[in-house]
Amino acid sequence: MAQARAKVAVMISGSGTNMAALLYASRAEDCPYEIVLVAANDPEAKGLRLAEAEGVATFALSHKGMKRAEHDMAMDAAIRESGAVWVALAGYMRILTPEFVRKWEGRMVNIHPSLLPKYTGLHTHERAIEAGDSHGGVTVHLVTAELDEGPILGQTPVAILPGDKPEDLAARVLIAEHQLYSRCLARLVTRETSADWLLEQVRERAMAMPEADEIVSHGMPCFGIVKGKKFAYFTSDHHGDGRIALLVKISGVDEQTMLIEQDEERYFRPAYFGDGWIGIRLDLGDNDWDSLGDWIMRSWRNVAPRKLTALLDAM
Repeated sequence: MAQARAKVAVMISGSGTNMAALLYASRAEDCPYEIVLVAANDPEAKGLRLAEAEGVATFALSHKGMKRAEHDMAMDAAIRESGAVWVALAGYMRILTPEFVRKWEGRMVNIHPSLLPKYTGLHTHERAIEAGDSHGGVTVHLVTAELDEGPILGQTPVAILPGDKPEDLAARVLIAEHQLYSRCLARLVTRETSADWLLEQVRERAMAMPEADEIVSHGMPCFGIVKGKKFAYFTSDHHGDGRIALLVKISGVDEQTMLIEQDEERYFRPAYFGDGWIGIRLDLGDNDWDSLGDWIMRSWRNVAPRKLTALLDAM
C-alpha cells in the first residue's frame, strides 16, 4: 500500500514562484508531499490565481486593520481546517507571532535568499555584493521565533559574477531556490519515518544516560550500561516485521498487556524478548519525543545500579 502523502499548506504574499515550484514538484509520482492549501495575507496576491487554476484550495485574508495575533489565529485556523500538518513559507512577508511559530514548531519551513547565518532579513543580494563575497545563495531552514535563525535543512551557493547587480544575482538565486526548496521539504516530511533519523533521535536520548554505551546485538543497535545490562534496542524491519521501533524494559506481562490493549498499532510484544519488554513503533510519524525520552530513562533505571540512579537524581 502506498504511503499517504504529507499534507502541506503554503503561505505567500505575492507572485508565489516558490509556491509554484513546490506545487509542480508535488505532481511527481514519487513526491512524498501534496499542497492542500495556499494561504495569503493579500487577497490580490498573484500566486492565489495560479493555485486556483491548478485546482488547489486557497485562503486569503488581508492583514490590514487587524492585530497581528488575530490575523495569525485566522491563518492558523484555515491551515488546520485544510488538514495540513506542515507549513511552508514561500515569500510570506509578515513576521509571525511567537505563538503561531510555537504551534508549528518543527513543522514549519522557510526559504531565505542568502547563505545563513549571513544576511538575515532584507536586501541580502546587495549586502553580499557590497561585502565582496564570492557567492550569494539560498537557505532552507526550520522556522523559530528568531528571524531566519532556525536549524538549516539545506543550502545552495550561487556564484557572484564580476559586475553583478543585485537583480542579476537575485535572478540566479531564484533558480536555485526553486531547485532546493522541494528537495528539502521532501526530506523533511519523510524524516519522521526514516530509520536513520529515528535511530539518531533514540541514540541522542539513550547516550545521555550515565555510563551508557552502544553496541550491535542480534543485528540491532543496542544501548546498555557499560559492562552492564541493556536498556534499549532499536529495530528496523527486524525478522522482516516491517516495523521501526524502540524496545524498552517494563514491569511485566500486566503492563505489556495493558499497553497493547490501549494502542495495538503503536505497542507490541517484541519476539524473543519476553514479558519484561515492550515494543514502541516509531514509524507512525507522530512521535512524542519527550514521552519516548521518559521511556528510555525509565528503562535505564530498571537496570542501573543504585549509585548511577543516585548520580542522575543529583544532576
